[in-house]
Amino acid sequence: MKILVVNGPNLNFLGIREKKIYGTQDYSYLVNLIEEKARETGCEIECFQSNHEGAIIDRIQEAYFDGTRAIIINPGAYTHYSYAIHDALASVEMTKVEIHISDITAREEFRKISVTAPACDKQIYGQGLQGYLQAIEYCIEKERMEKKS
Repeated sequence: MKILVVNGPNLNFLGIREKKIYGTQDYSYLVNLIEEKARETGCEIECFQSNHEGAIIDRIQEAYFDGTRAIIINPGAYTHYSYAIHDALASVEMTKVEIHISDITAREEFRKISVTAPACDKQIYGQGLQGYLQAIEYCIEKERMEKKS
């Protein structure tokens, strides 16, 4: 199974940015964690990070053509206002999971609203980096259940 993990703005600053909220592990740690999960599950998982909305949209659209079966996305601040990313996600028929490291429901008011989540099958938040692994497991299980039916 091919899964695309998309990380939006400032995720490349993990371990640098707001450590009390996002932790001390850096972006390389996250990528290694995901790569280890890929080996464990036999999935092909690509990690993509960009601080640019258009690049994120381009990569989501490319996923439609490259055999990707699921997208896990942490849109960062784009979560709260990017209808363009919402539309890109809504355009591709595959499993999609929105992920957030922190508990967005317990933070500033603007963070409680996601315009991208309605284009996804599931939203995971407040689980730290482990949320990415939960999202991968969800995608694998959903694929398994779809093959059975």
